[in-house]
Amino acid sequence: MTAIPLMPKATAVWLVDNTALTFEQIAEFCHLHPLEVKGIADGEVAAGIKGMDPVMYEQLTREEIEKAEADPHYHLKLKVSSVRLPEKKRTKGPRYTPLSRRHDRPNAILWLVRSHPELKDAQIMRLVGTTKTTIQQVKDRTHWNSAQLQPMDPVTLGLCSQIDLDFEVNKASKDRPVVVDEAAHTLLPAEVTTARESAEPFAGFSAKREDVQEEAIDVDSVFSKLKQLKMAE
Repeated sequence: MTAIPLMPKATAVWLVDNTALTFEQIAEFCHLHPLEVKGIADGEVAAGIKGMDPVMYEQLTREEIEKAEADPHYHLKLKVSSVRLPEKKRTKGPRYTPLSRRHDRPNAILWLVRSHPELKDAQIMRLVGTTKTTIQQVKDRTHWNSAQLQPMDPVTLGLCSQIDLDFEVNKASKDRPVVVDEAAHTLLPAEVTTARESAEPFAGFSAKREDVQEEAIDVDSVFSKLKQLKMAE
């Protein structure tokens, strides 16, 4: 792996301001594009970044710089440090967002909040590299630019990849508790079920009983009439 100087952009600022090196030499040493180094010289790039002296921090020697100034085709060599720093690995913190895309983050937050309400604030922070305060402001419509915000897909904006978005959405869906319809799974009280069962049979039985009584009365009258007819004979 090619060694890279500490704070390459700050080193490039110092080399532009304090040496006669070409843009190509500085770009090669700091692992930047020559146009980016030209932008630094024109004041269009790295505005506000304080230059870092590579000689003071033992990145370069004064003799190495003088050799490169005398020969435009000379390649600067990074001074080998006796202290070896461990390689920095990406942590689980918020994603880095380029300056050109940072103004789009509130629009992306609004899209995520509306399209995927199951996402937690920490997941949104990882996806678009924002803060919990900004997320809350977008949700509460207290963001300073709330009137102009429009929901925009963070993948389309280049703030995250589709794979990262799908991963967070699937993770949020798995963590979501299962909603159970208590009304559909709750048994009716015993008073209601027993009352309903007992009321219907008795209601029908009472009607049939009246019919039987009426039939009995008719039979008695018929027999009495028959007896009277026999006695008359």
